Amino acid sequence: MSSLSVRLGDRAQGALLLALLFFTGIVWGQAIDPLPFKNHAEEVRFQNLTRELRCLVCQNENLADSNADLARDLRHEVFDLMQSGKSDDEIKQYLVDRYSDFVLYDPPVKSSTMLLWFGPLAILLAGGVVVVMTVRRRSRVAPVATVDDKSTDEGDDW
Repeated sequence: MSSLSVRLGDRAQGALLLALLFFTGIVWGQAIDPLPFKNHAEEVRFQNLTRELRCLVCQNENLADSNADLARDLRHEVFDLMQSGKSDDEIKQYLVDRYSDFVLYDPPVKSSTMLLWFGPLAILLAGGVVVVMTVRRRSRVAPVATVDDKSTDEGDDW
């Protein structure tokens, strides 16, 4: 009977450990700090706004998903600006004034962001031109083997 109680104890301990690891992962995995929203509409507005803003540390994540300290600070700043009555456009403009258009996930198309918008396409087109030119050059230079060339090569014995 003691071996049965030890088995159940091991299983219970294993389940408890698994539960602790699971809940610890959930707590640490949350990017958004709990903020005191007035209502659900304000929370949805905050979430939509932070999804439109880029984390300046991670750069490939928005403010809503980033765990970086600066992202947390910017989320609090956005929340404070919302509480002070600023509109979404005013909040975005405030952040653009401080951090440039880079803070926006969809920066406007203007002279300073042309490279950002069209740079990848230009690199892709340039790579395509290089490939086409290389293929054409190699096809002109490479001689085509004929039947007569093959017969003369076979007769040579070293």
